[in-house]
Amino acid sequence: MASTKTDASADAWQPKPAGWWERHMVPRLIGCACSQGQIMKRRSHVVPRASGDVLELGCGGGINMEFYDPSRVKSFSGIDPSPALLERSREAAQAIGMEADIRGGIGEAMPFDDASFDTLVCTFTLCSVDEQQAVLGEIRRVLRPGGKALFLEHGSAPDAGVRKWQRRIEPVWKRIGGNCHLTRPIAKAYDDAGFKLASGGSGYMPKTPRPFGWTEWGEARVA
Repeated sequence: MASTKTDASADAWQPKPAGWWERHMVPRLIGCACSQGQIMKRRSHVVPRASGDVLELGCGGGINMEFYDPSRVKSFSGIDPSPALLERSREAAQAIGMEADIRGGIGEAMPFDDASFDTLVCTFTLCSVDEQQAVLGEIRRVLRPGGKALFLEHGSAPDAGVRKWQRRIEPVWKRIGGNCHLTRPIAKAYDDAGFKLASGGSGYMPKTPRPFGWTEWGEARVA
């Protein structure tokens, strides 16, 4: 049985030591790359479906905050490992008058109890975690029976030629892009982790180089 994460585990967590690039440039890169017009359009179709007690994994920067429907969200919590991005997220929540429990932490060890949330939102985050399957296991743990994970991610493309370039680019891209991977599966990863895919879509982002542009989105339910 999965162990329960408490507030004490949140207090014990400390961010990894980061160099100048990680502290100053990666937050700017993420803020710029992840808030482009077409990406925001896709966020606007995914995030408003959150309801009940909501947790956003990778909430740093507060980019999704404008898309939540206050009439559907009972409570909001967030987690992110970046101190700089966390501050932006808290400011974004304050700007729209949303009370929020936003904590530092990682997806592999979320500081929340079992079965705490009705919805988990994860957008452009699974690409950068250290252990994707461990994070998906934690998502299952913190969601209630029948709960839903709403996802929007970029990852492994369906075309062999594009995947070849993704494999070539990824080692360098991870170093400058905050551990961002280009070759990870998305919907299949949820399926492999025992979720039931309720809905979804996929496609290349317009005006984006294809190795960076394959995205998948949808809703995965806890059985």
